[in-house]
Amino acid sequence: MQLALSTLGCPDWDLERILSVGRDAGYDGVDFRGYRDEIDVTRHPLFTDRADETRSRLESAGLSISALSSSITLCETDDRAAHVAEARRLVEVGDTFDVDRIRVFGGGDPEDRSRAELARAGGETMREILSIDGAENFQWVLEMHDAWTASDDCQQLLDELPADNVGVLWDAAHTIRLADETPRETLDALGDRIEYVHLKDAVYEPDHNDATDDGYVYAVPGEGDLPMADVVAALRERGYDGWLVFEHEKRWHPSIADPDVALPAFVEWFRDQR
Repeated sequence: MQLALSTLGCPDWDLERILSVGRDAGYDGVDFRGYRDEIDVTRHPLFTDRADETRSRLESAGLSISALSSSITLCETDDRAAHVAEARRLVEVGDTFDVDRIRVFGGGDPEDRSRAELARAGGETMREILSIDGAENFQWVLEMHDAWTASDDCQQLLDELPADNVGVLWDAAHTIRLADETPRETLDALGDRIEYVHLKDAVYEPDHNDATDDGYVYAVPGEGDLPMADVVAALRERGYDGWLVFEHEKRWHPSIADPDVALPAFVEWFRDQR
């Protein structure tokens, strides 16, 4: 497996620090989910006007972009035009940096519309995105998140999406905490579609002021309650050799461990999983 760090974990760092720490810690790539004050990297000069400079700096550090993580939500039709416009920008940036994957969400509220209706709307949005020139050259990975976290729910949306162009981003912390699935249950259900994996650790502390909605606080890898080792073991058993992304959500939860500690700790923890 190749290791990538998500820029969610270091929202205050400039590119030089991201690349130097990533290189020195032993990462292979960077998943760009925002850069400093801009959550949409397609609107930042480092990825547009100064893209050649950024690409050169990545190459010098021996790092690649594992994916561009968008804010696109396929099933929210009121914002479809904006999502398609974002997709068009992502295709342009992805072409410049030889990116293979772009992350999208499902989104939508099953209390407002049925899952079947939401899934059909998601399929319509995805087909519109794929009509963009060059969009078919990417794998668009659907994160197991929000209304589509459980494997059965995710499969319902996948059934409406073009299989040749859309895979699954397995966020293992979500399926374990929110869908009550073991790693092997998720892999048994969706393993053939999983093309990208997010991993993070957390401890159950519902009274913490920076806890998630389900009461967890993100932790330094190996110091939390989540069965991260079981995720890696299950992936290896299945022969997965793609990207494993450490998604330390410092941007959303500022009190959790600083990136200087957490980012190197993930690589050290992973190397112990032999």
